[in-house]
Amino acid sequence: MRTWIAALLLVTAGCGQAGSGTEVACPAIGTRIGIGLTVPDPAGITRATLEACWGDQCVTRPVELFPGTAAGTQTCTGTGPDASCGVSMVPTGELQGFADIPGLAAEPIRVTVRFDDGKPHTTVVTPAFSEPGGPACGKAGPQAQLVAGADREIKPR
Repeated sequence: MRTWIAALLLVTAGCGQAGSGTEVACPAIGTRIGIGLTVPDPAGITRATLEACWGDQCVTRPVELFPGTAAGTQTCTGTGPDASCGVSMVPTGELQGFADIPGLAAEPIRVTVRFDDGKPHTTVVTPAFSEPGGPACGKAGPQAQLVAGADREIKPR
C-alpha cells in the first residue's frame, strides 16, 4: 500500500502549470522574424518591395506574394471515436507575403511598401514577440503584420 501511495505522489508531483516550478514540454517551432503583408484587393498588384527602418539602419526586402487561403467547411464522417473530420483550404482572393528581416527590433519601425507602380506607402508599426509554444516556452520573433487598404495605404493589422 505504501509503495502505491509513493508512486502516486511521484506521478502527481510531475504535473503542474507553467510558472509552478515544474517542467513544461515546449515544441521545437521555428518562428520567422520579419513583417507580413496582406493585400485584400490585389487588382493590378503582382509584386511588392518593403523597406523597414529603425534606429540608424534601413533594410529593403522583396515580398513574394502568394494567393491567400483559408479553411473551408469542415466535413465529418461518423460520430463515434473512430470518426474523422477534414477541412480543405479555399482561396480568399487576397495576396499574402512575408519579408524576412533578421535582426528586426521590437520597437517602432517605419515601413515603406512599394507595389508595381513604385509609389511609396508608409506607416509605423511596432513588431511584437510571439509565444508559439505558450508563455512558459519563451518568446520568439519579433514580427509585425501589415494590410493594404483600398488605395494601397498600409496600416498595421
